[in-house]
Amino acid sequence: MVYLHLHQMRIFRRRLTKEESGLEVVPYSLIRSDSAAIIAILSGVDHELVFVPGGDRYSMTSLTFYGGVNEVGGNKILLEDKDTKVFLDFGMSFGKRGAYFDEFMSPRIAAGLKDFLEMGLIPKLDGVYRNDLNVMLGEQPKPADIDGVLLTHAHADHADYISFLHEDIPIYMGDTCKLILEAIQERGQRSFEKEILSFKPRTAAGIDRKSDEVERTVNTFRTGDKFKVGSLEVEPIHVDHSVPGAYGFIIYTSSGPVVYTGDIRLHGTRPDMTEDFVKKAAEVDPIALLCEGTRITDPETDESEQKVYNDCNAHVKDNDGLVIADFNFKDMDRMRTFYDIAKDNDRKFVVDINNVAYLRHLSKDPKLGIPDFSDENIAIFKPLKSSWSKSQKDLFDEPNLITADDVIKNQEKMVCAFSFWNFGSLIDIKPASNSLYIHSASEPWDDEGRSDKKRVDLWLDHFGLTRLQSHCSGHSKGSYLLEVVKTIDSKMLFPIHTEHPDAYKKVTDKITIVEEGRKYEL
Repeated sequence: MVYLHLHQMRIFRRRLTKEESGLEVVPYSLIRSDSAAIIAILSGVDHELVFVPGGDRYSMTSLTFYGGVNEVGGNKILLEDKDTKVFLDFGMSFGKRGAYFDEFMSPRIAAGLKDFLEMGLIPKLDGVYRNDLNVMLGEQPKPADIDGVLLTHAHADHADYISFLHEDIPIYMGDTCKLILEAIQERGQRSFEKEILSFKPRTAAGIDRKSDEVERTVNTFRTGDKFKVGSLEVEPIHVDHSVPGAYGFIIYTSSGPVVYTGDIRLHGTRPDMTEDFVKKAAEVDPIALLCEGTRITDPETDESEQKVYNDCNAHVKDNDGLVIADFNFKDMDRMRTFYDIAKDNDRKFVVDINNVAYLRHLSKDPKLGIPDFSDENIAIFKPLKSSWSKSQKDLFDEPNLITADDVIKNQEKMVCAFSFWNFGSLIDIKPASNSLYIHSASEPWDDEGRSDKKRVDLWLDHFGLTRLQSHCSGHSKGSYLLEVVKTIDSKMLFPIHTEHPDAYKKVTDKITIVEEGRKYEL
């Protein structure tokens, strides 16, 4: 005796050929609406079949993890419910990409997705990728088989490989997340791995210049909104992270609520946002929790954004030379910290011309309190180079545009938001020997990072700059994450975005150690 409810009938039918059933193929639209058709179609199967009418209590919900498994980042999680399929993020795996490629040897653009698929950087799935890229693989165009992507935030390890997804798959993201992606798109040259909001179709010969730009369907939201994707109802709730516009999701499936944290912290400037998310997640009694664990094994520290301000401000106050602040400019909390330090010490906050796009776009969100590039406390740095984008050329007549000559004359009056990629300008600026370099990002954790640090230190030694390390991470540490899991108390826990999923066994025995590519039914 085989019991099949409606959703199972669909799966079972797809496994039958015309020869196996002995009948003509009947469209799925008829199968969905006519139980007699189902019984007729399956009448030739060597089992006694009992049709159970489809109902929510029989519906199948599943999760398949194609990234974020035993690694930090690269999240690509497929959630299926009834006839609905959505991806939770679709990011780049830094670990997998770095294992095979580097900045001088990237996947071959002329090969389309071939290198990415062969080396396991993206899963081999039908109906998922852009049709121009399917054609480059020698395949025919295909309809999209995914109903949407729920994007938690704009970091590359969650967002970048949306670039490859089918043009008819809608993307759902926060309002502020879209502003960040617009800024990234404006500030850089077109890149195959950063075509999230729009793309130009490609061939083996390169971008098809004759084709129009393809704009993706992007639906934005804020906390308090709810929206439907097929059989799913999605409730996004803000969380605190090292980039604004970050969200966790409560997804109401036919089997019960599924909670996805995205990336979270409780020691940033807005712990109340993460607390809002955790409180609501606990209230809905979820059947599954997908929880990040980037720093699950790290010991507790007293780090906070306020501590970054206090430590760095004390050093800037005592310094009468040039100050360089090296941080990820997408981190608007850190940007505000150094903007405030500059202002509080009667210095200009100097922004590289390439990063003005972030201020241009994110100042549009009144809730962020981000200054526009025309702010009286901001100067725009124009480095020595030979080529410029149109958006950069548009800034050439701004009254607050400065060059290395201006910095030379006013070193003690400036805090320059420079990264290693600006170090060439130090040759022109010639910093005073008592100048200060503040590294306000994570310390290196692998061989490549340690090599990068050594290179930076050689530059600092050459110009006699003092190095200060001061940072506040975008991820919660162990005890906070364990408390989150205990508070939400889901029926199933799937640790992701971590190299140490076993660490959660300290607080729950309802844990599933995820295997990549395996489907888990809820």
